This record gives sequence, C-alpha cells and structure tokens, in this order.
Amino acid sequence: MKIFKKDLKQGFVELQTETPEDLWYLSNIIDTGDLIRGKTIRKIKIGDADQRNVKIIKKPVFLKINVERSELTDNILRLSGKVTEGTDDIPAGSYHTFNVEDSTHFSITKKEWLKYQLDKLKEATEEKGSEILVCVFDREEAIFSLLKKYGYEVLTEIKGDSERKVEGVQTTGNFYKDIVKLLTEYKKRYEINQIILGSPGFFKEDLMKQINDADLKKSIILATCNNTGKSGMNEVLKRPEVREALKKDRMSQEMKIVEQLLEEISKDGQAAYGEKQVKDAANAGAIKTLIITDNFIRDQREKEKSKDIEKLMKLTEKTNGDVKIITSTHDGGQKVDGLGGIAAILRYKL
Repeated sequence: MKIFKKDLKQGFVELQTETPEDLWYLSNIIDTGDLIRGKTIRKIKIGDADQRNVKIIKKPVFLKINVERSELTDNILRLSGKVTEGTDDIPAGSYHTFNVEDSTHFSITKKEWLKYQLDKLKEATEEKGSEILVCVFDREEAIFSLLKKYGYEVLTEIKGDSERKVEGVQTTGNFYKDIVKLLTEYKKRYEINQIILGSPGFFKEDLMKQINDADLKKSIILATCNNTGKSGMNEVLKRPEVREALKKDRMSQEMKIVEQLLEEISKDGQAAYGEKQVKDAANAGAIKTLIITDNFIRDQREKEKSKDIEKLMKLTEKTNGDVKIITSTHDGGQKVDGLGGIAAILRYKL
C-alpha cells in the first residue's frame, strides 16, 4: 500500500492499494461512517424511463460516499453507502458501491483514527522481508528467493546434472537432494513459515517424494510455471498460490497469539473472553492484548454496535494494551469466535 497524503488532524488519508493483502487490511480499517472519495465506475441510464431505447452505460466518475456497509470477497473490497458529493448524473443521497481492488487510488476520512487502525495502516505500507521462501526449479537449475512486499531477493542459484535416457530426461537424485538441503537450511536460517515450490511439469511432485521432514513438507505450497530462473520467479509471483502463502503467513502469526490465549485459559490464568469479561478487564486496565475477530466486528456493525467496540479498543489503548484483529477464516480465529469473538490476554489474573 502506498500513502500519498496523510493529515490526521483532518482525519484524512490518501492511498493506493498495491497487493491483495492491502484489501484485508483496509477491511479492518474502514468503519461505518467513514467517507470514501475516489474514481469509481457508475452505471448510468440514458433516455427517459418510459422510452424503449433506454441504454445503460458504465461511466467513470469521482464520488464521495458515507460508508454504511463493507464486504471483502474475491479480492474485491465493496464499500456501499450514500453519495455525499456527486455529479449532475448522480445526486447526493443516492446509493453507490465503491469497489476497491489492486491499484485503486482513493481517500479515507475518519472522525477519529484509532491507534490499532494506524498500526494496521503502517503495517500495510512497510516494506519488510517476509517469512516466505520461493524456489523455482527444473531438471537443470534452481533459484531460491525471499519474497518481499514489492518483489523478491535472490538468495542463490544452483545448477544440476541430468541423465538422458531413451524415453526422455530424468532428474538425478543428487540435484533433488541439493534442493532439499537448501530448503531445509534457509527455512531454519530465515525462520521461514511458508515455502512456495514452483516448476514446469511434474518436477515439484517428484521433489516432494524426496522430502522426509514432515515439518518442511507441511510448510510447502506447490505452484506451476512454464519457465525457470528469474522469468519463472516472476511468473510464480503472479500465481494465486502466492496470495495463499501470504494469507498463511499472516495466519501463522495470528495462531501464535491464539495459542497464548488458549494456554492461559487452560490453566485458568491471565485471560478473559466474552463481551462482559473483556469489558470488565478493560475497565480494570488489565488487558495486555485484546483479541477480536473480523467476524465479531462485522456482527457489531450489522447490529449498529460498532461504537461500543470502538470505545473498548480506545480504552485498551489508553491503558497501554495492544489490539489484535484476526481473521475468522482459520482455526485460531474460529476458536476465538467460539469464545464469543472477543477475548484478552491479561497482565494479571482478575
């Protein structure tokens, strides 16, 4: 995500999305009542309603809407609400849905930015090394890279020998062993959570048969490409498997937080869950980490109780607690949903 302008006194941030992950961040940042302004596509009718030759065209326009509902599906963040600044064709007060996708340029204006929202915004804009390793290979060469926010960093390239037979070409076991050895080494050195293994044909499936380490095998996501080397690497980075790896990378971090929570609950320790317990803990200034699922936030918005949860987040931040919003799409988030969608790790037992 790229920030073009930020004026927190006016509650204004102008930005552009750059990756599918940015949409997830924004889905947890944008609230009901926020103002969204940018270029969008609007369907407009041409001709009188009682005429037979009414045409509907898609027209790019600049609009500002007051968000009433948001939904993230299929790599599109849909923001719906009333138009507050329109055009001659689109008057104020009419409804519009603003679709945020990759490379969407728009602005967000809030009455107040909460600390956790600014933290999410900063996290989305930081260029940092990811805990994702990408290896693209065939029977003759392999390239290893660390995935970055805007590309990749090549770690090494190796060459292998191939044995030619009448039926075709077969990769030697030694080259596979070299690849597995480097995968194991880099996983440990860079504390890798996810590995994307890409190759033409069935080379990747053949290599998987050579891996005996269950932990290493569990971290691998397979991807298909037509080339190797840097061109193959660029090809793999466009694959949906990369988006899946990014999700899993984020999920692994969220799972660590949930595991800490469940450990405290299991020993009847420093934990609270459910709205009442968590509110009591917040009022006592006892929350170290507030954990909320995106399902819970959506549910609060639908019940028009989002202000209550915002007050709870503010109170947690004022008492130096952290706010963590996690997705309900993985096992950890579902367990927190089972606890009411809201929980907290405490500084001390209440």
